[in-house]
Amino acid sequence: MTMKRKYAAIAVIFGSCADRYVLQGYTPKRDFDQMLEDARQVPGITGIEVIGGWHINDENMHARVKQIADAGFQLAGVIPEIWANPKWGWGTFASTDPGIRREAIERVKVAMDLAANTGCNHVSPWFGHDGWDYIFQMDYHKAYDWIIEGLIECADHNPQVKISVEFKPKEPRTHILVSNTAKTLLLINEVNRPNVGINLDTGHANMGYESLAECVALMKRFGNRLFHLHLNDNYRYWDDDMIPGSVHTLEWLEFFWWLDRTGYDGWFSLDVFAYREKDKIAVARESIAWLEALSAAAERLPSDELEAVFQSGDAMAAQRILRRALLG
Repeated sequence: MTMKRKYAAIAVIFGSCADRYVLQGYTPKRDFDQMLEDARQVPGITGIEVIGGWHINDENMHARVKQIADAGFQLAGVIPEIWANPKWGWGTFASTDPGIRREAIERVKVAMDLAANTGCNHVSPWFGHDGWDYIFQMDYHKAYDWIIEGLIECADHNPQVKISVEFKPKEPRTHILVSNTAKTLLLINEVNRPNVGINLDTGHANMGYESLAECVALMKRFGNRLFHLHLNDNYRYWDDDMIPGSVHTLEWLEFFWWLDRTGYDGWFSLDVFAYREKDKIAVARESIAWLEALSAAAERLPSDELEAVFQSGDAMAAQRILRRALLG
């Protein structure tokens, strides 16, 4: 089967999903071997993302990369684990504890070394605990300075490894510092290293009431900073991690159109959490099917007519174009 995009999946899509109500997870736990075997049954997935320290480490990296390759996949990225241990609960790069800041930076560097040694050359840190819950809890200037300084140090550690920073408005903190497209662009443009960009998690952008297409346009306009995609959908109130396009379907057509217009050629990586869906393979297959269907519909959008709409601002003309594209 020929796919239009280069698809990957974070390995945990095939695992057991827990929340604060069902701590053991809704389905039986699965090890990495089982996750990989599930991924093999999803046509179109050619890349696997792993979490550093969970799925891959210094001791097993060569065997793990061989295992991934033998299963028919590329290693699409290493996600540094700087959120799951209780020690990170008061911050990582922006922690007021210099020891914790140093440890978090070193964890990202370790992930970078793993990425370099395995040939994927891509890591994606997420500063989920770097934020605040109550007002007057944080010195914002210092916090931003520490994040910028930490990213500069990581970027210079190995300029050949891409660092795609993932943003999110909230959870686990009520307010995360690196929370939206504009703030992330401000930070990484201050870092000013060519190997530092953005991992656009579509669900996180939805939570911030952002337009996915505008996110793509902003990242192109201000430095060509879109390095990676994590794909899922939600109802904006929470990070539901649902099948891509299952909620904001029309917005995904504009999203795909702008990805093509701006020349994005990186991974389209599934970041879906199937809490109550027992068949994880079916979830991944349906996700890929939706992405392919939305991609095909976006390709039916007539660019010349849309460019005319941009000049006129005629919303009804845009609606007619969308409707025709959906109908095929």
